[in-house]
Amino acid sequence: MMTLDDLRAMGVRVDEGLARCLDNEEFYLKMVDKCLNDSNFEELGRTLDAGDLDQAFEYAHAIKGVVSNLALTPLQDEIAGFIEPLRARTRMDYSEMYASLIRTRDEFIGTITD
Repeated sequence: MMTLDDLRAMGVRVDEGLARCLDNEEFYLKMVDKCLNDSNFEELGRTLDAGDLDQAFEYAHAIKGVVSNLALTPLQDEIAGFIEPLRARTRMDYSEMYASLIRTRDEFIGTITD
């Protein structure tokens, strides 16, 4: 089970995210878990593979909003790199950026299950 200390050790701005959840630790941790298991991560990969940059932008933007509200800084930093190129509908190879995002997300998930 992930703790606030685990999140802090991973670079999360816990106090900021917790404040957005009315300082309710249980609710905050539940939202973090829900975020990490959100299908938008996989949908982003699917739409990038399909070259659907319009929909990929929507998924990236949704992910950015949630990870930003929860102050999941490492994920926020990863997804930020997607936003402007996708907003501009820039055709490029997003595969390494996406792989890095998923690795970071999976590090969080690994902490939850440890």
